Amino acid sequence: MNKYLRQLFTAVVALFVILGLSSTIIMAVRANALNNDPRNARSLYHQLGAYRGAILASDGTVMAKSEPVNDAFKYLRTYSNGPLYAPVTGFFSINQTADRGLEASRSMLLNGEADSLIWQRAKAMLTGATDQGASIETSIDPKLQQVAYDQLGTRDGAAVAIEVSTGRILAMVSMPSYDPNKLATHDTKAASQAYNELSAGQNSPLINRATSQLYPPGSTFKTIVASAALETGDYQTDTKIPAGASYTLPGTATQLPNAEAQADGVNGQISLQEAVAWSSNTAFAQLGVKLGASKVSDMATKLGFGSTITIDGTESTGTPMTATASTFPSDPTDDKLALASIGQGDTTATPLQMAMVAQAIANNGKLMQPTLVDRVRAADLTVLSQTKPQTMANAFSKDSADKLTTMMESVVTEANPQLAIDGIKVAAKTGTAQIGTDNSAIDGWVIGFAPADDPQIAVAVLVHNTDVYGSLAAGPIMRAMMQEALQQ
Repeated sequence: MNKYLRQLFTAVVALFVILGLSSTIIMAVRANALNNDPRNARSLYHQLGAYRGAILASDGTVMAKSEPVNDAFKYLRTYSNGPLYAPVTGFFSINQTADRGLEASRSMLLNGEADSLIWQRAKAMLTGATDQGASIETSIDPKLQQVAYDQLGTRDGAAVAIEVSTGRILAMVSMPSYDPNKLATHDTKAASQAYNELSAGQNSPLINRATSQLYPPGSTFKTIVASAALETGDYQTDTKIPAGASYTLPGTATQLPNAEAQADGVNGQISLQEAVAWSSNTAFAQLGVKLGASKVSDMATKLGFGSTITIDGTESTGTPMTATASTFPSDPTDDKLALASIGQGDTTATPLQMAMVAQAIANNGKLMQPTLVDRVRAADLTVLSQTKPQTMANAFSKDSADKLTTMMESVVTEANPQLAIDGIKVAAKTGTAQIGTDNSAIDGWVIGFAPADDPQIAVAVLVHNTDVYGSLAAGPIMRAMMQEALQQ
């Protein structure tokens, strides 16, 4: 009898060991994989049933929040003025993983699952209170965001504004935009239909044109070539460089003209300042070739070209929000280098990247890390983290920055007086990039900062597929954004 009892006891112990091992594997080893399995309905109910923290603008305006609802998911994510803030917030959907915006980059904090919120979770468990995610306080200025949004209107494009000394993103607009509320609905059929409609085609509104779309930057890139020239020590604002009415691209029969007669210079020569002011293609194409690809490429790299730029978040907080790497061709032939030096050919950039170029010039050559989040607070208002300004690179000297500022001021005072603001010095560089079949369309650009003598805000505006110069398409938008920012 004792023999059978021992065997039964051994079998029971073995079963408990197997049960313990399988539970450990499921709860620890395979927990993440099972939670992320799309067939796991419990995970879906857990995520949608969590009280996600709010996403706030710099003045406390609520951009996204969770509201109690009377259904199985308990809370519905809602977005006030959704299309205005969509490039910043992204979306949280019942049947699509949050893969963009702050909903993705701060997902673990918003849903309360980040390690930094472990005591908040424990406190909620002990007191029986609702477990709430952290709130995200952004650097977005609602009034400035609204002005940029209204100014872009129905046009395809983007606008970015950066605080010069810190790198804080004050506005980030992408058009056309979309309403995240349509994706947040608990009606799975409606959410799927909305996502399929919004994600279709190359012109999807889900694409953040400020960070995820590359465009030829046109003459705005001449600021980078000019900075490379100034850093050699061989060029000053009044240095005469070759120009002319037309330039034959090296090794080809292709003629490169100027858009303005003033850009031709006198007797085939023009000062560096006048070349910037009148956006001389012939001067900057030849200057780029004279400097060589290495010097121009090195300066572009110092300013952020060639690298994906992290805007917000880490792997521990969610899916980081990044900007696509802007490009300058490697080891180009002289004809391609000439085109690349005027922001055409194989040179491409995001609007964020070009706003960073303007920010670096305004900040004495110091390129700042762009950020969207000022601080993160737990539900009890405890500050979990606060963003501090970080320098990405010292791209060029203060002396070069001062000279670039002087040249960019002349863009406004000499060539584009319509961009001037009463009582405020404005530094700018316009750009008109030819695109499409037979160069039949234009990407209109402008970058700039103000006040030029005490820079506070740096701006980049792109209007895609337009039919007028960048000064006319993008210039008024930049001017309106600067006016709004500086009157506050």
